[in-house]
Amino acid sequence: MSLPPNVTSFELRLPDIYSAFPHESASATTPLNIPPKFLEQLTSFSLFTNWEGMKWLECTLPEVMEAVGVDKDSIGCETCKPAIGSILSSLYNEHVMKGVHHSNQDTNDKYLANIQRNGTFSVVPRITAGEITPDGLIIIGNVAKKYNLYTKITGGQRIDMFGARKEDLPDIWEELHKGGFESGHAYGKSLRTVKSCVGTTWCRFGVGDSVGLAVQLENRYRGVRSPHKFKGGVSGCVRECAEAQGKDFGLIATDKGWNIFVGGNGGANPRHAELFAKDVPPSKVVRIIDRFLAYYIMTADKLQRTARWVENMEGGIEKLKKVILEDELGICKDLDAMMDNLVNTYEDEWAAVVKDPSKRKQFKQFINTDERLPQSEIIQERGQPRPADWSKSSPAVKLSTDQCRTPKSQWSWVNVARKADLLVNEGGTSSAAVKYGDSQLAIYHVPRRGYYATQQMCPHRRAFVLDHGIIGDSPNGKPYVSCPLHKRNFTLSDGECLNDGDYQIMTFDCREDPEDPERLQILLPPIDDLDAQLGTEKWMVRQAESEALGLNAATQISILGPKGDFLPGVDIGGCSGNECGDHKLSW
Repeated sequence: MSLPPNVTSFELRLPDIYSAFPHESASATTPLNIPPKFLEQLTSFSLFTNWEGMKWLECTLPEVMEAVGVDKDSIGCETCKPAIGSILSSLYNEHVMKGVHHSNQDTNDKYLANIQRNGTFSVVPRITAGEITPDGLIIIGNVAKKYNLYTKITGGQRIDMFGARKEDLPDIWEELHKGGFESGHAYGKSLRTVKSCVGTTWCRFGVGDSVGLAVQLENRYRGVRSPHKFKGGVSGCVRECAEAQGKDFGLIATDKGWNIFVGGNGGANPRHAELFAKDVPPSKVVRIIDRFLAYYIMTADKLQRTARWVENMEGGIEKLKKVILEDELGICKDLDAMMDNLVNTYEDEWAAVVKDPSKRKQFKQFINTDERLPQSEIIQERGQPRPADWSKSSPAVKLSTDQCRTPKSQWSWVNVARKADLLVNEGGTSSAAVKYGDSQLAIYHVPRRGYYATQQMCPHRRAFVLDHGIIGDSPNGKPYVSCPLHKRNFTLSDGECLNDGDYQIMTFDCREDPEDPERLQILLPPIDDLDAQLGTEKWMVRQAESEALGLNAATQISILGPKGDFLPGVDIGGCSGNECGDHKLSW
């Protein structure tokens, strides 16, 4: 398939293919040569494809490596695997937990929830345009109470529930689905929310039905994956209560239609959205945003927000207007077809998990038992549960099996799981946790390499999360696991941390049982010996210990009373009297 002559530079997201392979691609002296066969597949990424005939999604990561990797046997890394997963998800709404895709996902997409600092997850049901019934509020409240979750209203006009244990996620979502809720996709590089004011529904100043349009747009783009998250906003008049000009796309009602703004965002580097089209009739609003988002999905680099995409675009907003509004490249029909395909293939990812016993099994804390172990101490603050604070600094921790009392010659092979529980497949890596006494261990399968086992705890912040991490290999071919919290990479063979010399983890031999190849075994010391080194009770983060080691200054806030004095019982960081200056100036 060849591209039309007027769009020869429009190689859709081709930069992703190069930048997604930082260690697999060739050196500066050896350019990365993409075989003609793969170039033909790349054109199926483009807008000039028959979407019904697209077969790219059946490819596995090994096939991608075979096509563009210099090391054909590489299993990828924590950078390239999510990038490839993002490209595939952006093109078609296949379930990210499908076998050929699941091992490419970072932890949030892997478990369809945002991982928190103690290894628990957040639950964010979609509350379209911020509109919710009293019954809906009660359902969320009942779920939060039942599972002891911390609740907070977000800036995107929905309710976030924190502290959900991984093994509870399917049950939580089953209850939410019965109440009429679906996934809010807060975990994905996808649409988050379309924020709205009440517009003409209630406001005396309203000019347009901002809630109705926001509901329509959020329901249209829900689940659409993209290079980065994107957000929308709809305001019913120029008073702009929905902050539409701070969103990736925003609409403001006028007496003639809607003004459309694009390329805005908040965050660390905020950008005011730019006016893209004025007084657009309601009948044309959706198609303009369709094309804007489709063009962004197919041309932006990985992890690039629309703000940076517009800034970096040659010709900027004026060029974008010509492509989207004037069809300068002759591609708008294909942009429409792409977005229609994404919208029409939408499925609620959590609904599919709740109905599938094999997917639900993947959320167990341990694959060898239904027993549970805590992740961290839970404390109460302002009437809600939250995890104990981390200390300000993380002491160096290097763990090795040499620290066990029992000589390795006296260790035993212990049956820990069935291969089926680990979901072993040759199309991608897999991992899971097992319980051994009070110790938590992680086991891994790497295609063509075999089985590995390590401790489950990342020593950097003492979170029991390593089985959640992406499995990759270093430039010299060493398999490693990347901690999902702060990306410390630990080799699976010897536990070395490749990017932080202060840390090391225990590793163990793992094999198929010689008498039953479907069963997995780990070579381990006696339970009490290993518990003395790795026991959950020993390493679990506790508030008293963190306070003794010193907390981050941002967690220690001094509060002034109405007369400028510090409130009784509030820590003032060692100050007394006027030693720290005039308390009235402390703000």
